[in-house]
Amino acid sequence: MKPWSVTLFCAGVALSALAHAESADQRFEALYKKEWSWRQEQFSGYDDEDRQSSPRDRRLPDVDPATQKRRLAYWDDVLKQLGTIPAGELSAENQVNFAVYRPQIENYAAGLRFRDYEMPFNSDSQFWSDLGFMTRRPLKNADAARSYVAKLDDVPRYFEQQIANMRAGLKRGFSVPRAVLNGRDVSIASYAEAKTPQDSEFYKPLKSLPASIPADEQERLRADAARAIGEHVIPAYANLLKFFRDEYVPKARKTLAAEAMPGGKEWYRQQIRDYTTLDLSPEEIHQIGLKEVERIDAEMQATMKQTGFQGDFAAFLEFLRTDPQFYAKTPEELLMHAAWISKQVDAKIGQFIGLLPRGRFGIEPVPAAIAPFWTAGRGSAHTYWVNTYDLPSRPLYNLPALTLHESSPGHSLQGALADEQKGYPDFRSKNYISAYGEGWALYCEKLGKEMGIYHTPYEEFGRETYEMWRAARLVIDTGVHHKNWTREQAIDYLASHTALSRHEVETEVDRYISWPGQALSYKLGEIKIVELRARAEKELGAKFDLRTFHDAVLALGSVPLPVLEQQIERWIADQKA
Repeated sequence: MKPWSVTLFCAGVALSALAHAESADQRFEALYKKEWSWRQEQFSGYDDEDRQSSPRDRRLPDVDPATQKRRLAYWDDVLKQLGTIPAGELSAENQVNFAVYRPQIENYAAGLRFRDYEMPFNSDSQFWSDLGFMTRRPLKNADAARSYVAKLDDVPRYFEQQIANMRAGLKRGFSVPRAVLNGRDVSIASYAEAKTPQDSEFYKPLKSLPASIPADEQERLRADAARAIGEHVIPAYANLLKFFRDEYVPKARKTLAAEAMPGGKEWYRQQIRDYTTLDLSPEEIHQIGLKEVERIDAEMQATMKQTGFQGDFAAFLEFLRTDPQFYAKTPEELLMHAAWISKQVDAKIGQFIGLLPRGRFGIEPVPAAIAPFWTAGRGSAHTYWVNTYDLPSRPLYNLPALTLHESSPGHSLQGALADEQKGYPDFRSKNYISAYGEGWALYCEKLGKEMGIYHTPYEEFGRETYEMWRAARLVIDTGVHHKNWTREQAIDYLASHTALSRHEVETEVDRYISWPGQALSYKLGEIKIVELRARAEKELGAKFDLRTFHDAVLALGSVPLPVLEQQIERWIADQKA
């Protein structure tokens, strides 16, 4: 062996030994930190206050097929590397992180393999409406304002890539069903038809710039934003509107079922895995739904009798949907009712949850551009949005359940706690898993009974209606996407089992049709949390403390249901010890 080859051989042995010396924890942490940093470069956060002034946040994400192909290759490589890490050798903390991280990457990769990006909207959520949410964060400084304007200039390029993807989806029959597209163009038109740049929603952040920016610079920033909106944003929305009306709607598929699309059966199963974190078949979920519907129906019948109503169930639903006593007369009245319920929760929350967040949430009406087709409310760590559109479809008897779900102790409280918890990797603290988050929020509606938030049989019926709504979703989602239900079948099923207004029934069914799998996460997540609480109560007996149990659930942040179950079982064992 030549001297230089001996040197190379020895160097190779040394590197091999060094790699072997690295612990499983070190390898895993290096991998996810590198991937997270790459992920931030790939996806500019147009609704991320922490990144407003970041140089890499001066453009919107690339969504073209070539970029998507590179992302898939990257995530496939991450999965390959994860496969070489001995999970059993990880620390207890990193075993949990690993169990959260791997499915996250698997779902990202699967979405790209199925080319989900060719259908970048549904009847509830759209990329063009999501873009509007960046107008609701104040601009903290001049750099943030310049980044914001740069992204406004980038809207045409971003929209053109999305349109090209949607054309490819249409060509292969991968699209939102035609049946749910009527009227959805209003959410584009509201942006495309602004009379002046200053009238546009995108100009709003420029109206209240911080005083730390000199007045002359504020004027330059406003002028630059007006130019970007007038030259780029409004024309881009107008072009998208034309494409939507003239091309997408006429060519959208006439079928409803996800399984009717090319590769649809496999795609629907992946949607189920992604949103529920469980490996259940559509038929299994359908049967779970039917059993839950039967159970909740008996409770609703009993509550109807408590109200003293004389008549059958159908007549009672009609009474609830039409009697003026159950409806606010103004948007402000609806918002004030929501605020009053929220303050009742504030007075009692400390009795049920030990660790409370420092963060607070506000209550705002749903923006007009999306309100006609949005749900009754939506919650985040910072905001509880209440839909004040079409007040005769927003009954007050549902409002306690809605508020518990969307604000505290539901999404706003859970989201704020997740934001404030230290020690978790970013891929956990900045991620949302639907089965956990929606399961917790639905559980909170039931917790409201113990908290004393429901004051009348009508409000209790509203809670049961909301639980029935989530149970019926299991039946409807699988009914449409696996059993070929029609839209009318789904509407009739939801309308006959709940006191939801006709408007809500139709918008919700359209949501399930155009967003397969997402609606399954609520009830399946809640079932698991209720099951785990019952298990803890039974095994711990007098040692069971409800506040401590809730803290144990919330301390995890957002995790797949199998991880939640594993961690609560460990908590039960610790409590016994």
